[in-house]
Amino acid sequence: MAKDMTKGSIAWNLVTFSVPLILSGILQQLYNWADAFIVGNIEGEAALAAIGATTAITNFFVIAITGFTSGVSILSAQYFGRKNSEIQKKILSSFGLVLGTTVFIISILGIVNAGNFLRLLNTPEDIFEIARGYLQIVLLGMPFIMIYNVYSAVLRGIGDSKAPFYSIMVSAVTNVILDIIFVGVFRWRAEGAALATVLAQAMMTVFIVIYAVKRYEILRFKRGTGLIHKKIVKEGCILAVPIAIQSVVNSLGSLMLQNFMNGFGSQTVAAISSAYRVDCVILLPIINFGTGISTITSQNTGAGEAKRAKRSLYVGTGIMAVVSLCLTGIVILIGGSLIEMFGLTKESVEIGSMFFRLIAPYYIVYGTAMAFRGYLEGTGDVVCSGIIGISSLAVRIAMSYILEPFYGNKVIAYAEAIAWSFMLVLYIIRFVGKNRKRK
Repeated sequence: MAKDMTKGSIAWNLVTFSVPLILSGILQQLYNWADAFIVGNIEGEAALAAIGATTAITNFFVIAITGFTSGVSILSAQYFGRKNSEIQKKILSSFGLVLGTTVFIISILGIVNAGNFLRLLNTPEDIFEIARGYLQIVLLGMPFIMIYNVYSAVLRGIGDSKAPFYSIMVSAVTNVILDIIFVGVFRWRAEGAALATVLAQAMMTVFIVIYAVKRYEILRFKRGTGLIHKKIVKEGCILAVPIAIQSVVNSLGSLMLQNFMNGFGSQTVAAISSAYRVDCVILLPIINFGTGISTITSQNTGAGEAKRAKRSLYVGTGIMAVVSLCLTGIVILIGGSLIEMFGLTKESVEIGSMFFRLIAPYYIVYGTAMAFRGYLEGTGDVVCSGIIGISSLAVRIAMSYILEPFYGNKVIAYAEAIAWSFMLVLYIIRFVGKNRKRK
């Protein structure tokens, strides 16, 4: 159901909006783990390694898509705050067609050049053909991911965060069942897992489109109305392109950091990679509460409620502090046990546990930074937010190389903590500067 967050308790709105997003993210991560578990146990290490070799490429596409559609969500929320419901279908049709077509063309080009991408990443020859077959099939699903994210963005903009959760649930169940059939029964190897993923993504997209059309009249298209609206596309791109650029740069930066981490040897790579796998789940509440703050701010900015928008930052920061401290305690207490589940040696588990002990106290810094980022992006200040994000990444990469001779593999945690602190300082400076300018 659409949720008007320009009224009522800000804390209640933020919690009820963010929790379904958190659950969606957790479910997504868990079914990704199940995917790897099924393929690894049935087809063996080579198939699992081939899938892993494609992760950087597929993540690049997905991160760019989700980054861009975050801007679409902000646009949708601002218009919803202005009580302009009719424009929602224009946002949906314009970006659905423009982005869907663009990603379809890019996907075809990606399929043709899949081998070249894998060679650029120095994919080992013994898994090269398996990886190429897997990647070519997975790229067929990118247009589905784009359409899903456009619908999800608009639904979030009007305050409905439950639709993505229902959609991911449909996708997760479909994916696991098809993995068992295609890989376990038909023995289609990694290609079977790829086909299961694409069909699950298609089901997810069909579900969210039907959900939106049946539940919301404002999202139903009518005959005789244009499908692409230049003004809407322009407004959306102003908000979306800076976020997409930041997402893509972050993705490229992650590849550089992966290369840096590889220099410490396989034991550190196994330990820190497993720690990051846990970290992805642990940080979901922080990331999604940031999305919640952005959506509430966007709706109130659109409604002309600047004071309430600012209050959402203060309330959100308080909630984020409590959540961050709880996550810090959880990770310090059981982080090592969670890493141990991946079958690592005692030495690797200790490296991963050390990483958590060093980085966990800074979760509150990251959480506060995400609260300010959500507020600034919700007000439409996406260019500055993007610059701050990219600058923070640059600091993290620089600190990794500068401090490595002094701290060894501990520098992976220290560099990230420094980058988070730097990012928070810049967000606060921007926030204070904007408020002084208004006064």
